[in-house]
Amino acid sequence: MILINLLPHREAARKRRRELFFITLGISGLIGGLIAGGIFLWYAAQISTQQNRNQVLATEIKRLEGQIKDIATLQEEIAALRARQQAVEDLQSDRNLPVHLLNDLVRLLPDGVYIQSLRQEGQTVTLQGSAQSNERVSELLRNLGTGSQWLTKPDLVEIVAGTVALSPREQRRVSNFTLRVRLLRSSEALKAASAASAAGSATPVAAAPAASGEKRNP
Repeated sequence: MILINLLPHREAARKRRRELFFITLGISGLIGGLIAGGIFLWYAAQISTQQNRNQVLATEIKRLEGQIKDIATLQEEIAALRARQQAVEDLQSDRNLPVHLLNDLVRLLPDGVYIQSLRQEGQTVTLQGSAQSNERVSELLRNLGTGSQWLTKPDLVEIVAGTVALSPREQRRVSNFTLRVRLLRSSEALKAASAASAAGSATPVAAAPAASGEKRNP
C-alpha cells in the first residue's frame, strides 16, 4: 500500500524551526540577563567595597591631619621655648660684654688717640674721638680688627681735620673720627676662637709629611 502524506510538512518543519529559534533566543536572553545581572551585582559589590575603603581612608586622613596640626603646634611651641631659652642664655653669657669691651678698648687704644663718646646699639658700637694724626686712626682700626676676640669688622664712618686748644695761645691740629665696630656675643666669640684654633692645628698636620720627607732625604 502506498502512503501519501498530504499534510503541509514543509510549513510544519518551518514552524518547528521558528519555535526552536524563539526558544533558543529566549534561553539566550535569559542567560545573558543572568550574566549581566551577575556582573552588575559584582561591580556594585566592588564599588560598595571601594566606597567603604574610601570612607575609611578619608576618616584616617582627617585624623592624621589633626595629628599633623597638633605636631605643627607642638613644633611652634618648642621653637618658641628654644628661642626663649636661647635669649636667656644670651643674656646670661652677654652680661660681661661691657667689661670685655672696655678692657679691649683700653688695651687696643694707641697712644695719641682719645675716645670722647661711646654708644652701643644692639651689637654695634659707635666710637667718636680725636687722634693726633690719621696714622693713629689707622692703627686703631688695625688693632680693633685683629687684636680682639670680642671686637670685629671695624668701619671708619668719617674723619675730619680739627683743632684742639692746649692753652689760650696754643692749638694743635687733630683728626676727629667716627667709627663703628661690631661686638661679638659670647657664643659667636667661642665659635670664632674654635675655628681659629682648628685652622691653626690643621696647618702643622699638613706640613708634617713634607718635614718628614726632608729628613728622609738628606
